[in-house]
Amino acid sequence: MKKILLSVAFAGLSLIAFSQVKVEKAKIKTPNALCEACKTRIEYYLKRMDGLVYVDVNYRRGETNVKYQTDRTDIEQIKTAIANLGYDADDVTANEEAYKKLPKTCKKFEDGGGHPKPKAPVPAEPNQ
Repeated sequence: MKKILLSVAFAGLSLIAFSQVKVEKAKIKTPNALCEACKTRIEYYLKRMDGLVYVDVNYRRGETNVKYQTDRTDIEQIKTAIANLGYDADDVTANEEAYKKLPKTCKKFEDGGGHPKPKAPVPAEPNQ
């Protein structure tokens, strides 16, 4: 009887060990997500995706960090979801219609938006 219980327990533990879901991490460049509103929009939308475990948009660096379950989604689906919101995601360009619907403050500076390109710092003149 002990052998049967022991072998059932071992089989159950090995089944649990082999059925664990693999979680991948990825960093996606989102260069035109540059404000708190962009961060909120992307995080809200992506958190609803099946298989996404973690989302963090760092708008100061222009990147989005994600963790996802590989059996439910993949990195290309995540990039496409970001592009469908109107933002560039690595090599996937933003959906043009979605980009047009973004608030003016979330558009690129060259399109009349509120995100100017950062200027290189001007070196201070030495005191004489």
